[in-house]
Amino acid sequence: QVQLVESGGGLVQVGGSLSLSCTASGRSFGSFVMGWFRQAPGKEREFVAAINNFGRSTYRLDSEKARFTISRDNAKNMVTLQMNNLKPEDTAVYYCAADVNYSNTLRTRINEYDYWGQGTQVTVSA
Repeated sequence: QVQLVESGGGLVQVGGSLSLSCTASGRSFGSFVMGWFRQAPGKEREFVAAINNFGRSTYRLDSEKARFTISRDNAKNMVTLQMNNLKPEDTAVYYCAADVNYSNTLRTRINEYDYWGQGTQVTVSA
């Protein structure tokens, strides 16, 4: 069993920055593919970024790649999403997810992840 706990959300003004963290319990974090998703009110959950066990990453959009950075610290069982130049459309609940199947593949679909955190709210005010 793997438990994921997100932290770091909050209220920020347009153009500001936030760093979201996700700490995982359980075995073999270093082998997990980790992802971040978000869900805005009234919208479906969408992929934001993922990182595999080799540290390779992918992002939903090039424009978000320029503003967001996903990273991991295997010694701390932690994955981080650094978000800069935040916009009102970034407002959402952000979820951390883990693929624990030793896939090494950068997963982008919801059903490819096995475990989810409870989410952390990010609100960007204009």
